[in-house]
Amino acid sequence: MDRRHFNSFTLTSAALWAAASLQPAYALSLEDLTNADASKGLKTALEKGALAAVGILGTTDGFLGNEKVRIPLPGYLEDAGKLLRTFGQGARVDELVTSMNRGAEAAVPMAKDLLVKAVQTMSVNDAKGILTGGDTAVTQFFAEKTRSPLGVKFLPIVTKATAKVGLADKYNQLAGRASELGLMKKEDANIQQYVTGKALDGLFFMISEEEKKIRQNPVAYGSSILTKVFGALK
Repeated sequence: MDRRHFNSFTLTSAALWAAASLQPAYALSLEDLTNADASKGLKTALEKGALAAVGILGTTDGFLGNEKVRIPLPGYLEDAGKLLRTFGQGARVDELVTSMNRGAEAAVPMAKDLLVKAVQTMSVNDAKGILTGGDTAVTQFFAEKTRSPLGVKFLPIVTKATAKVGLADKYNQLAGRASELGLMKKEDANIQQYVTGKALDGLFFMISEEEKKIRQNPVAYGSSILTKVFGALK
């Protein structure tokens, strides 16, 4: 490819560059892939990945049973939990951790509409940025478009789940004092805010994992447009 062609690359060539690590037998010619195809293919991939992530996390043990996203007690309170166990309070600590993760599992399905809307309203520049932005581009896109409104949606559900556990209030009191002393982040000093943030982190992480799968094997998702975009190589 000469320098003039490289410097004038379009979304189409960006899509091909993003797929360059693949080695499919179903590759198309460069001319077969248009900007519209690239944009549509990426939207299809992101929507499928987002909905798959919601489906995985928004079920019983979606967080609690997954070590990659399981929500632990934050910071030094994890050590405090170990101390409580030595005094026979292990069951109550486990109950709090379980309620934290159950709150996240209950909240995640609320993300579906906002995630789909973010994908559907994605601009050509958004698509170009994702295709050329590296491994964290998808996470960054969804975080920028949805993290704040999703936090608003998640918080009441998380609050309801953690309110069932008596340790939640004690956690907030203890963590509040720790925050004043600079021992932990202020956003971690409230268990509901902490769980909400971790639920969002887990959601974006899982979306990224699903997107990687689609890039690596688009044929497995049974979509001709995904195969066309991510399999277009020479």
